[in-house]
Parts: sequence; C-alpha cells; structure tokens
Amino acid sequence: MPTKNLVETHNLTKQYGKIHCVNAVNMQVPTGAIYGFLGPNGAGKSTTLKMILGLARPTEGSITLFGTPVIGKNRMRLLTQTGSLIESPSYYGHLTGEENLRIIQTLKNCAEKDIDEVLKIVRLSEARKKLVNHYSLGMKQRLGLAAALLGFPKLLILDEPTNGLDPAGIQEMRELICTLPPRYGITVIVSSHLLSEIDQMADHVGIIRKGELVYQNTLESLHAHSKEQIALRVNHTAIALDLLRQDGIEATVESGYLLLPMAEDAYVANLCRLLIAQNISLYRIEKREKSLEDIFLSLTGKESSL
Repeated sequence: MPTKNLVETHNLTKQYGKIHCVNAVNMQVPTGAIYGFLGPNGAGKSTTLKMILGLARPTEGSITLFGTPVIGKNRMRLLTQTGSLIESPSYYGHLTGEENLRIIQTLKNCAEKDIDEVLKIVRLSEARKKLVNHYSLGMKQRLGLAAALLGFPKLLILDEPTNGLDPAGIQEMRELICTLPPRYGITVIVSSHLLSEIDQMADHVGIIRKGELVYQNTLESLHAHSKEQIALRVNHTAIALDLLRQDGIEATVESGYLLLPMAEDAYVANLCRLLIAQNISLYRIEKREKSLEDIFLSLTGKESSL
C-alpha cells in the first residue's frame, strides 16, 4: 500500500551559530505530488532540501522517506530511491552527454537501457554524441535532469531548475516536470522563488520565510484565499458603513473604499439603491480580487499569515 506522504520532516532545524537557517520545518509531501517549495532567495529552501538528501546534517529534528525514518543505518538505502538536481548540474564538459550519463549509470548500478529512456524524456537523443561543452545552458540543465532520472527514482528533488533559462527553456523544463508523476509515478519536490512558475507546475505548495514554513496546503487551497470583493467609493463612507451594517450586510473600510463580499448583480444594484435613497452619493463600483502575488508577498514579506 503506498505511503500517504512520501516525504515528512519533523521539526527539521539547521542552525549556524546563533542563526536558524531552517527552523522547526514540518514538511509533508504527498505521494505522486508535484510539491512546490516557495520562498525568497535565502529563505532556507536549498538548506532544507540538502538535509533531506543527506548533504547537510540537521541540528535538530528528523526526516521520514517512503514511510521510514531516516537514520544512519538506512540512509544510503533510502537515498538510492531519490534523484536530485541541486543548484547547477555537474558534468564533464570534454565528454558527450551519453558518456556523462554512462558514468552515473555505472555509479547508480541501474540498467543501461535507462540511458536511452531518460535522453528521450529530456529530448536530448539527437545530441547524445555531442560534447557537453557545446551544449546550451538549457541543454545542460536537461542533461542534469536526465542524470537525476536514471534508475527512475521514487522521489525527484529539483532546486530552482529553471534558473538562468530563457522563456522557451523554462517552458520546456516545466512541461518535462509535469509529465513525471502521471507517466512514471515519480513524486517531485521543486523549489523556486517565482510564484508564477510553481503556479503552473505544482498541485501542493509549501511557503518558507526566514527558515520557517508559513504555509502548506494544496495549490487549490491557496487560490481559494484569492477572494473576490465589491469595492464602493461614496461621499460619506462612515455613514454608508453604518447603513449597510444595520441592514445586516458585512462590510469593511479600506483606503476610503467600502469592501463587501462578492454578490450577484441584482443584489449589488439593490445596495446601491439603498445608499442613494439615504442621500449617499455613489462615485465608483469596482470588483477586486486579491492576487496570488499579493498572498505570496503577505506571507513572505510582511508579518502576517493566512
């Protein structure tokens, strides 16, 4: 029976001196998900991923992979079921793409046929005999992804995989990542500081700020916080607010506007008639929606949370 969460961290903490780079992070990555790990540069994304991969030792806390707590005895066995691309890909520039993959295939002790398969997935089959020094940046990034996919791991961890790519390369990398869970059953953790990237790839999201996980849920749930409202600008805001509240209407004031929950056109028209009947002049009616960018900034740049 598949584990509900493929990756879990429990109070995962990394401290350098008195500075907490990662502070008591409880991450939950569902099996088969593309988990977007979001946060500004320096928020602790890479450090968290390095601890999951055993590249950095936690100061406190624990990690569970594939339903099994990671301890010294089983760490290597569990990590053989993971692939990763952390920061920029490593390669031998004087060797071809295929030769680079053959070295990693030998180290991973996986099937030779996997080389053909991963080259096909990342669309480098025609460039397999080309020296990597002659690859474009996007091709090098795809070669790094191919190396991470060798052996078809259960878990793939990608740290800022679109960094430095042009728009076409970003779109290509995004499309590749989106195919991995449905076609190969691979769970993906992908970090980024760009909300727009994660919004087009992930189905679950975790947002980290100053080392702390400030939000974790489905992307759909994050979108649900982007509520539509009606904004009214009138000549006597305080009087209009009292009138609306006396009529049982939930309303607030922000920057001189009355804000009301989204409603049908007929309902809004009745509200306007109510105000005008009380000699309130109506200057403007707007529909407002809090964007995902606004929500992201409120979580990562201000002392507030959902």
